[in-house]
Amino acid sequence: MKPSGKPLAARERPAPSKAEVLDQISTLLDSPDDDLRTSLMKELLGNLLKLHEAHLDLLDLKIVNRAVKELRYAFGVFQRYRDRRKISIFGSARTPSGDPNYQLASHFARAIVEAGFMVITGGADGIMRAAQEGAGRDHSFGVNILLPSEQGPNDVIADDPKLITFKYFFTRKLMFQKEADAIALFPGGFGTHDEGFEILTLTQTGKSDPQPIICLQAPGCDYWDEWASFIRKQLLGRRLISDDDLSLFTIMDSAEAAVDHILQFYRRYHSIRYVGRLLSMRLTTPLSPDQLEALQEPFSDLLAEGCFCQRGPLPEELDEPALEHLPRLVFTFNRRSAGRLRQLIDHLNSL
Repeated sequence: MKPSGKPLAARERPAPSKAEVLDQISTLLDSPDDDLRTSLMKELLGNLLKLHEAHLDLLDLKIVNRAVKELRYAFGVFQRYRDRRKISIFGSARTPSGDPNYQLASHFARAIVEAGFMVITGGADGIMRAAQEGAGRDHSFGVNILLPSEQGPNDVIADDPKLITFKYFFTRKLMFQKEADAIALFPGGFGTHDEGFEILTLTQTGKSDPQPIICLQAPGCDYWDEWASFIRKQLLGRRLISDDDLSLFTIMDSAEAAVDHILQFYRRYHSIRYVGRLLSMRLTTPLSPDQLEALQEPFSDLLAEGCFCQRGPLPEELDEPALEHLPRLVFTFNRRSAGRLRQLIDHLNSL
């Protein structure tokens, strides 16, 4: 049976009246331009008016309208949980409960929630249901998709306020990636590979921040081993990727080892932010002078110029007061070597 769009639309507020719209626009236009939030809202409003002037096809307008509506709603759902790290879990909707990978997904989700994370899945059956059974409803998000079959929400997450149903894959994928601090890929079909390769592409090209990407398979299962053989033989063998790109993912068959791997990634590394040409890497603990000096030569290939420096927040970072206390490793990153950047993070965490 085809799922309905009600999980997204049912909680929508009634459309504002004409007077309310005019009042909101007037308030926005009267706001000072030196506030970035206000400036962005005015730009959004201006782009909306340009859409009207462009006389686009009705289908084009429907796509823009639905995409904005989906993103606005999804951002609102996740907004209340910004203080919790999250992991996006992918895998087949067809995996039966008796499959060892189903049991592994449930075990892993339970363990990662105990470590303080929340779980994001597609909200359907198979691996997604297993992960949400393990995580529990209170610690789960479902980002479902409207499809003719297979993808209705499982009964663990059904009717939960943290279930969002998307019409478009691109808005759904954005939420999977944007809200995640780690990725776990279990055996799956075209959809799992689509999502996995897109995440790897975003990481490789620097369009998303570094994060653990773990390919999990049950002991005795060779699903990801066969996949990695293809990657090495066809992609690396033809020099379509670099050796460093293999650092972007890890294959594991243990829930405990996967959780330890994720926690180790955030042992000292916290997050990054680009400020102009500089990369500011936030750390939970400072480096000693000897540790800082020891970085300069082995990781010099990451530098476009200059050296690695340790300091407090850059002036542009003061708009994030909650992170102001964290020490920074600041350098001019070449923006080419995502795999090597991951190796630097692993090195810092190992010190």
